[in-house]
Amino acid sequence: MKKLFALLPLICLSAWAADPEFPLVIKDHRFEPAELRVPANQKVKLNVHNQDATPEEFESHELNREKVIAPGSKANIYIGPLKPGRYPFIGEFNEKTARGVIIAE
Repeated sequence: MKKLFALLPLICLSAWAADPEFPLVIKDHRFEPAELRVPANQKVKLNVHNQDATPEEFESHELNREKVIAPGSKANIYIGPLKPGRYPFIGEFNEKTARGVIIAE
């Protein structure tokens, strides 16, 4: 039992290890950056900030994610771990201009 208590701080510290974070901005109905490189085989957090005056939906069939982000607000989207490759995403409300790709490497 003492060994378990000795390991408890290590278990807690590993649970607090944060996922890498990557900013993604929606501005003028476009994603910035349009190409985002993330580490492969690791869970990551996208910090999405919609700077437009209208809502936008982050959507990716390849990532299995859909999230509506209200105007002027922020949202976190967790993805991965991803195999190395390209994972396209769009802004469903502005598909012609709001396009991007996540590259896991």
